[in-house]
Amino acid sequence: MKIKSLFAKPFALYVNKQVKKSMQTALADQHSIFETIIKTGANTEFGKEHHFTEIKSYDEYKAQVPIRDYESFKPYIEKIKEGRHNVLWKGLPIYFAKTSGTTSGVKYIPITKDSIPNHINTARNALLCYMAQSGNNEFADGKMIFLSGSPELERIAGIPTGRLSGIVNHHIPKYLRSNQLPSFTTNCIEDWEEKLSKIVEETINENMTLISGIPPWMQMYFDELQKKSGKKIKDIFPSLSVLVHGGVNFEPYKGKLFESVGKEIDSIETYPASEGFFAFQYGTEMDGLLLNTNSGIFFEFVPAGEIANEHPTRISLKDVELNKNYALVISSNAGLWAYNIGDTIKFTSLNPYKIVVTGRIKHFISAFGEHVIAEEVEEALLTAAQAHQIQITEFTVAPFISSDKGKSYHEWFIEFEQLPADLDAFAREVDHNLRKKNIYYEDLLAGNILEPLRITPIQRNGFINYMRSMGKLGGQNKVPRLSNDRKIADELSKWAEKATSE
Repeated sequence: MKIKSLFAKPFALYVNKQVKKSMQTALADQHSIFETIIKTGANTEFGKEHHFTEIKSYDEYKAQVPIRDYESFKPYIEKIKEGRHNVLWKGLPIYFAKTSGTTSGVKYIPITKDSIPNHINTARNALLCYMAQSGNNEFADGKMIFLSGSPELERIAGIPTGRLSGIVNHHIPKYLRSNQLPSFTTNCIEDWEEKLSKIVEETINENMTLISGIPPWMQMYFDELQKKSGKKIKDIFPSLSVLVHGGVNFEPYKGKLFESVGKEIDSIETYPASEGFFAFQYGTEMDGLLLNTNSGIFFEFVPAGEIANEHPTRISLKDVELNKNYALVISSNAGLWAYNIGDTIKFTSLNPYKIVVTGRIKHFISAFGEHVIAEEVEEALLTAAQAHQIQITEFTVAPFISSDKGKSYHEWFIEFEQLPADLDAFAREVDHNLRKKNIYYEDLLAGNILEPLRITPIQRNGFINYMRSMGKLGGQNKVPRLSNDRKIADELSKWAEKATSE
């Protein structure tokens, strides 16, 4: 055992013990965080406007502070960008995390001195808990990829600003710096394909033990490695033992990723966002992610169907139920107050509190009132793919709306690793699975309002070509699973194969 893995072991056991303890105190910790952030926030411009000094309970908070999305927060962010102090949190943020919004354009999410430990320590804890539970310490001695956006930061009102992953790159502990790849210079490359080529060049002859990134990026990296070497990943990196992933559901990518590796290896799922690091996989069972209840974030939950209401139901952690779809709302020591982050989740366990991400509030299909969500389409497709023993590279779904009664349907754009022998039979099975998952979809088909779904196969690398054409090819970008319009579908059709299911 080498020196880093030797010293990491006792620290991993300590952190694992602390995380285990926090599972039992989740409700008390949430109450404590609520009181602390309200007390600090009372001296801010936002806190004074919303009478924080009068707030003594969660019910009073709900009455005083409405749920906001970024558009509603934007006026406060603009004040901070003008250099004003004590707007949302004490002083100024130490960073702005710059992220793309579908309706708001570029978003600037504040990260404060108090909130930065949430991002750094949670990532650390996810790895250390895995280490303590699996007994796998050796990966700490090898080379690791922590793929990030460019760590070069611009300044807005004197505040360093950039992608969250680039910001976090500056906080990787010194003892891991010598293990980290790619190099700082390579991470600064903006052109994705040039960057990927350099990453392959820098890593192909190294002892890689851990690779971290979103699944589509990992697959592109593996494809490039195999193209260059003609080998399976396990033969290029015999010591590779862990994949750390987040950003999208792992399951649709899992089969192809492990086939590229040449064997199954451990994986750790995480749930980070610019607004906070919300959850991570605790334990080797894929039964949900442990909610981060003791890290400066107070969580609220709104039944997903009510999030657009003027006065939706809002509940705290103590009142959540299993298997209900909730919109996730947070208040935090970053100065975000009743902030709707745009994700939907379900609880898979209440002791401890574990969640799965079910989709994005704005990513659904309800062109006909069916409100199909990402979780439903992913399960419908994966169940069919397993039955037919085929692998899916990527997919997205959009409505096709016809003026003729009974002619509208859901169009599924799928890039197959290998096309099903009978595409129509495969489409029927996916449709059957979705009908079982969504009663509204079933009713629309039974009433001849919709026709069964149709599949449009996409050429190999079609999704990559689409992302390239949109200027969105890169490690942090992903194609939405669902759209309620044809914008993506019409562009993606340029890379369609001739055969379609009928």
